[in-house]
Amino acid sequence: MTETLDLPSDEKTGPRPKRLFIKTYGCQMNVYDSERMADVLRPLGYSATESVEDADFVILNTCHIREKAAEKVYSELGKLRQLKEARDGALTIAVAGCVAQAEGEEIMKRQPAVDLVVGPQAYHQLPELLTRTARARGERIGADFAPVDKFDALPATRGVDGVTAFLTVQEGCDKFCTFCVVPYTRGAEWSRPVAAVLAEARELAARGVREVTLLGQNVNAYDGEGADGAPSSLARLAFALAEVPGIDRIRYTTSHPNDFTDELIEAHRDLPQLMPYLHLPVQSGSDRILRLMNRKHGRQAYLDLIARIREARPDMAISGDFIVGFPAETDADFEQTLDLVRQVNYASAFSFMYSPRPGTPAATMAAQVAEEVARARLHALQALLTEQQLAFNVSRAGLTVPVLFERKGRHGAQAIGRSPWLQSVHVEDADHLIGEILAVEIERGQQNSLTGRLMQQKAA
Repeated sequence: MTETLDLPSDEKTGPRPKRLFIKTYGCQMNVYDSERMADVLRPLGYSATESVEDADFVILNTCHIREKAAEKVYSELGKLRQLKEARDGALTIAVAGCVAQAEGEEIMKRQPAVDLVVGPQAYHQLPELLTRTARARGERIGADFAPVDKFDALPATRGVDGVTAFLTVQEGCDKFCTFCVVPYTRGAEWSRPVAAVLAEARELAARGVREVTLLGQNVNAYDGEGADGAPSSLARLAFALAEVPGIDRIRYTTSHPNDFTDELIEAHRDLPQLMPYLHLPVQSGSDRILRLMNRKHGRQAYLDLIARIREARPDMAISGDFIVGFPAETDADFEQTLDLVRQVNYASAFSFMYSPRPGTPAATMAAQVAEEVARARLHALQALLTEQQLAFNVSRAGLTVPVLFERKGRHGAQAIGRSPWLQSVHVEDADHLIGEILAVEIERGQQNSLTGRLMQQKAA
């Protein structure tokens, strides 16, 4: 049984509610982890606050992918130290996530105000660690990789508030791209059993969720145990999830080209609940740079895969990730990336300048690209990607599409929904339809959203 902490109290009003503030950095996996940290702390009396000044417990859930992301954490810890000192120490500070896993000792040295350091596979231990820290300030604990223990220990009930939710099905990575720290911070690839995923999906549906996004560092490498004891696949998992009453839309991210099977392509063709949006990172359009990155695929294999996917699902929107300025990247290599982008014609994408991460092979490679050169390339790439995204959104005008209404808009009775291709859709006189999936005619597309008019007043 988890021991509870003594609460601050007042003789007239009784115990004061405890407030939890979580700041999340990085990927959707971290968003899911932050939600689950709130779940495990709820039995201790913690409720969420959006103000760090009101918090009794602050968690920074960190990302280690980019150098600046890690430095932002240390900057934030400096501010929290000042807040803690102003309260005479009456604030508990934890660092969780990938920076905690990779730099636990460094965090302890650089910022003694931190009470807990918790790796991404250990946040289920927060109630126990918090209780121990309350008794003896300064105990700091990291964790080894044990995802099965984590998921077994998480509460069955999630504190979701909305009609969409993330659902982690796979963790870790075995690919060892030379620029990436994920294999070192998240561990080897591991998949949750199908039964556990379906149980969480049913619980989400019971709370009103209609769309789930399946998460994994390499989500299409999913091979969780099925009902027959044999490994399943992402495609078969999607079909099983489609049978859960109330789950009407399924997405997944992030995929690796090498794990994209014919079975998954056929699922996109045959399963209406599987949305026509695919995030499929390539990182570079140059075969030489892809080899240096240890991506284990070439540009033509990627282009051929995109062609096969679009043949099966012609309305598929493709999203991607790109790194520019990777060590030894030449102007010719970068031009090949631009050429690949033109051929694929992305609906959206994420692009970054290469950032050396300590402990990765690329960090010690020769011919590091000058920052000003990398920055110029990034600007050129982003200009092309922005142009493609706008063109894709504009091309939606005139289509009538099913929109899942998620939340009220800023103006009057406006509501904001989600298109099959993941764009926000702004619709007037629809704020009473939150949670419904209804037909909307798209009137125009903007850079980051669509505007439409309601064609259907209620579900059929």
